[in-house]
Amino acid sequence: MRANSDRIHIRRLEVDDLHILLDLRARNREFLRPFEPVTSDTHYTVAGQQQLLEKVQMDWTSGSGYGFGIFLNGTRQLIGRVNLSNVVRGAWESCTLGYFLDEPLNGQGLATEAVRLATQFAFESAALHRVQAAVMPRNIGSIRVLEKVGYRYDGRPAYYLKINGVWEDHNLYSITRECWDA
Repeated sequence: MRANSDRIHIRRLEVDDLHILLDLRARNREFLRPFEPVTSDTHYTVAGQQQLLEKVQMDWTSGSGYGFGIFLNGTRQLIGRVNLSNVVRGAWESCTLGYFLDEPLNGQGLATEAVRLATQFAFESAALHRVQAAVMPRNIGSIRVLEKVGYRYDGRPAYYLKINGVWEDHNLYSITRECWDA
């Protein structure tokens, strides 16, 4: 699976992406620390990233998640990830969205393009009805990404996710198929 925009494309992460994924994660370890759950040092090893890629493959096979790499067009340069996780079918038909971009490339609209492509996949290929994202209120850049794609603010639950060892409030944003304008 691959989807393209003007400057980037997203595609399912594969086992062959192991070393470029490890490099991306290692380069951005400190940059992403304030925005992610605590991970062990093993996460930043070949074995840790191999385990992550195996989970990506299992999730795709089961339909419980869709992990994408974000690549610059015309290259094999991995510049980030965008994930549709926690897919639930039945009456909910929804998932959660997460994403990050290589630190030097932030602020250029590339994450917005990736989120737009992943959201389009959620509605058109995965046949989901709703995509939601949780963002810490101080993460202004990430909030802008969601707003540009058309996500609406749904509220702020207290102590929503444990990020970097601390239970953090998050802003919830969502978009439904009815509100999607590809």
